[in-house]
Amino acid sequence: MSYLLDAAHATPEDLATLREEFGPDSTPLGWDAVYAFESEHGIILPEPYRSFVATIGDGSYSGPPDYGLMELGVLPPDWGAGRPERDLGKPFPLTGQWIWEGGDAPEPDEDELAPVYDHGSLVLGTDGCGMYWHLIVTGEHRGHIYLIDEMAATPFGAEFGLTSGEPGFAGWVKHWADGKEWWDRQEATALSNPPAEEG
Repeated sequence: MSYLLDAAHATPEDLATLREEFGPDSTPLGWDAVYAFESEHGIILPEPYRSFVATIGDGSYSGPPDYGLMELGVLPPDWGAGRPERDLGKPFPLTGQWIWEGGDAPEPDEDELAPVYDHGSLVLGTDGCGMYWHLIVTGEHRGHIYLIDEMAATPFGAEFGLTSGEPGFAGWVKHWADGKEWWDRQEATALSNPPAEEG
């Protein structure tokens, strides 16, 4: 099942929420730098993240997530060297949760997993232990937030059944600012949704 977000428009309510949570001490990147980043990568950032970075703040040491919100295009220090080059212009392949470790299906090979880690997403930050939060910038789930670790990729948003938070960047920030556990509805049944084969 696919859940589409309006990633083309930032609502005044979303921007007000982001201004309130990040305060006047945040430093925005500015529109010229955002346009340059988009041109370099052949993408348009989803809203309200786009307006947030340009007009409110580019990253935050306080989070979210636990180890801080990364600046635009910067990878967390624990991302590791020697990893494949990330391609923001190639579509992110998922439209729901995919658990590839610990299930009945055979584990996918690196070629199957590489697009999940490296295509169509910005790494927003880490909660440590190889758990990275991604903002999807291309593909059907553009505008959604995913937690991707060594075992699974899980979308954030109440419609996916694992959290009470609203989907998208503003909903993710608000859930964190309200002091809620990320997965406050974990009793829900997890899905196993590998990417569809191209053909």
